[in-house]
Amino acid sequence: MNHRLLLTTFGAAALLAQPAAGKNRTAGTPAPRQGERPNILLFLVDDMGWQDTSEPFWKDTTPLNRTYRTPNMERMARRAVKFTDAYAASVSSPSRVSLLTGMNPAAHRVTNWTLRKDEGPDPENPVLEWPAWSVNGIAAQPGVPGTTCATPLPELLRRAGYRTSLVGKAHFGAIGTPAADPLTLGFDANIAGHAAGSPASYLGEKNFGNIPGAEQQPLNAIPDLEAYWGEDIFATEALTREAKKQIDTALMLDRPFFLYMSHYAVHVPFDRDMRYYPAYIERGLDPTEAAYAALVEGMDKSLGDLRDYLRAKGIDRNTVVIFLSDNGGLAAWGRSGRPGTQNRPLRSGKGSPLEGGIRVPMMVEWPTVADAHTHCTVPVAIYDLFPTLLEIAGTEKVRTVQRIDGQSLVPLIGGDAAIRRKRPLVWHFPNMWDAAGDGIGPYSAIRQGDWKLIYYYDTGRTMLFNLREDIFEKIDHGANPTQDKRRERMAKKLTDELKRMDAQVPRVKTTGRWCRWPDGSPYRVPRREKSGKGDGIHF
Repeated sequence: MNHRLLLTTFGAAALLAQPAAGKNRTAGTPAPRQGERPNILLFLVDDMGWQDTSEPFWKDTTPLNRTYRTPNMERMARRAVKFTDAYAASVSSPSRVSLLTGMNPAAHRVTNWTLRKDEGPDPENPVLEWPAWSVNGIAAQPGVPGTTCATPLPELLRRAGYRTSLVGKAHFGAIGTPAADPLTLGFDANIAGHAAGSPASYLGEKNFGNIPGAEQQPLNAIPDLEAYWGEDIFATEALTREAKKQIDTALMLDRPFFLYMSHYAVHVPFDRDMRYYPAYIERGLDPTEAAYAALVEGMDKSLGDLRDYLRAKGIDRNTVVIFLSDNGGLAAWGRSGRPGTQNRPLRSGKGSPLEGGIRVPMMVEWPTVADAHTHCTVPVAIYDLFPTLLEIAGTEKVRTVQRIDGQSLVPLIGGDAAIRRKRPLVWHFPNMWDAAGDGIGPYSAIRQGDWKLIYYYDTGRTMLFNLREDIFEKIDHGANPTQDKRRERMAKKLTDELKRMDAQVPRVKTTGRWCRWPDGSPYRVPRREKSGKGDGIHF
C-alpha cells in the first residue's frame, strides 16, 4: 500500500516520487540547481544529553551548562529557533529509523538497537518474552526478513534532485542486511556509516579501531577513514573534513545537497581528545568527566567549522542547519560512579522513558525563514523531521510505502505562535535495554500537554507526571486518587494510539498470554500478522 503525504511548500516544482529504489528523478522534472532549493545540513549527535552544552535548553542555566564549553552551539542559537521540548526515542536505532521514515517506533517496529543479523540485544527476562520486532532494521525493498520496508527520506530527496550524503554513524540495519550499507537507502555517498552504532576508537593513532592488513575488521571499527590512519587526529575532526568534501562535490555538480552529518560522538568510549581534555582536568573534573566534556567540545568545533565553511562558500544564506541528539545522555552506569546525575535537572538517562532518556537538544537555523533567536516550547519529535525536510526541499506530494506519523515543523520554524498542537507524543519500547538504571524496562509512554504517563509491561506500574510543575519527575501521581480520571483518560489515549500503529507487546512466560494494553484491555494480534500479510513490514 502506498501512502500519499501532502505538504504546503515554500516553492519549487512539485514532485511525485514512487517508493521503488533508484537514482533517477521523476520524468519531466528538471533538476534543481544551487540556489533554487535550500541545502540541508542535518547535524546529529549521538547520546548527547539535553544539558550537555553551555547553551541552556531550559528556563534556567544549570550546573551542567556551566560545565561544558560549546561556543558554536551558542552562536547558532542566536540565529536559530531553539526547541526546548524536543524528543527522540530513548535508544539509537529507533530514533534513526524514525528520522528516515517519519514513523513512530511503535509503527516501524525497530524498537531496540540493531547489530547482528536475526539477533536482538534484549537480555533474557524472567517474566517476559519479547515480541518479534524488526531486529534487522529498515529496508527500502520488501521481502527482507526481520526488517521494516519503508520509502526512505534520502531517496525522496535524491529524486527531488538533491545530492544526498551520509558522513559518520548510520545504525539503520544489522550486519549482512541491506541497510548496513546506507547507499541502499538513497544516499549518493556514504563515509564511515555501517551497521555498528559505536566506534571502537576515536583515535587516528589507533586507526579508529581498524587492524591494518586484517581480512576482517572489528565490528565497531570505523570504516572509510584509511587516509587518516596513524595520524594524530580525532574521529570527529576527520569526519568534519570528509563532510566538507561532500559539500564541495555538491557545489561542483551545481546541485542542492542533503548532508547528514551524523557524529559518533559523544558515544562511549570516552577517548581523550587532547585538544580539550587538559583544560577540563585543570578545572577539576575527574578523568572520565573531562574526557566526555572534551568529546562534547570537539563535536561543537565540528558544528562551528561546518557553519563557517558554508559561509566561506557563500551558501550559508541558502542552507538550513538542523542540530539535535538521537536520545538522552548516558546515565545508567554513571560516567564517574554517580548514576543518574548527568542529566539534571532531568531524571535518569538513555534507555529510560523518564525525561533524561528522551528529551534532547534541538535547533533549526533557516536564514530568511526561521524566527531567529526564539524558543519554541511546543513538544516535537524526531519523526517530525521527515515531513519537515521534504517541505523545506520544496516537495508537494510524495508517495511512501509507510504511513507518516510526523508533522511538519515548518510553521513553528517560521514563528507561527498560534500553533499549539494537541496531538500526543507516544513512545514505545516493548524490549529491555542492556543496562540497569532509573525507569529502565519495557514501557509505553505518552505526553499530552503538560502531562506524561508511563506504563511498564513487566510490573503493570503506571507513573504520571506534570512536567510543567515538575520537570524533575519527582512527584508521581500514578497512585493519586485525585488523578484517577486523568490517568484513565491518558491510558486509553495511549492504547488507542498504539493500536492505530499496530504496536507489539511482550508475552508473559508463565501463561503464554500477551501483556495487556496500558488501559488494561487485552492485546489481540493484528489481522495482518495472523494472515502473514503485512503493510510493508516483514518478519
